[in-house]
Amino acid sequence: MLSKEHRQKRIQDIIARESISTQSELVERLRAEGFQVTQATVSRDINELRLVRLPIGKGRHRYALAQVSGPSDVEEELSRLFQNFVKDVDRGENVLVIRTADGHATGVALLLDRLRRDDIVGTIAGEDTIFVVARTTAEGEALMEELHALMLG
Repeated sequence: MLSKEHRQKRIQDIIARESISTQSELVERLRAEGFQVTQATVSRDINELRLVRLPIGKGRHRYALAQVSGPSDVEEELSRLFQNFVKDVDRGENVLVIRTADGHATGVALLLDRLRRDDIVGTIAGEDTIFVVARTTAEGEALMEELHALMLG
């Protein structure tokens, strides 16, 4: 049996060279290379690797590694993603809920994590929803205002 690390490295190699737009395509590709994987396993790998889905035109997307380096790159990319893919930001006390277009929650959450802000305890992302835990209710309120501003550009 091939290791998780080896499988995840192959996923990174595959998406760097090929245009893979669905989890099913990635499962088929990995199986062709001898990996015994399920769609659930690939879904977990995508989340752990924090892959993002980039638009490639005509309503199609492809998986890619998030390409950001410095803090200004992170903020610039986060602003772009918020303007293009975030549909709503809501808050209950210190927990924010961000709704995105399908497939974009992990990419947005990755960038929020990379901000390394003291007022954000952490994020959890699904397919189209992100939970952001702010340290306090007041910080949650301020963060929500900031994120709304990002949506508007």
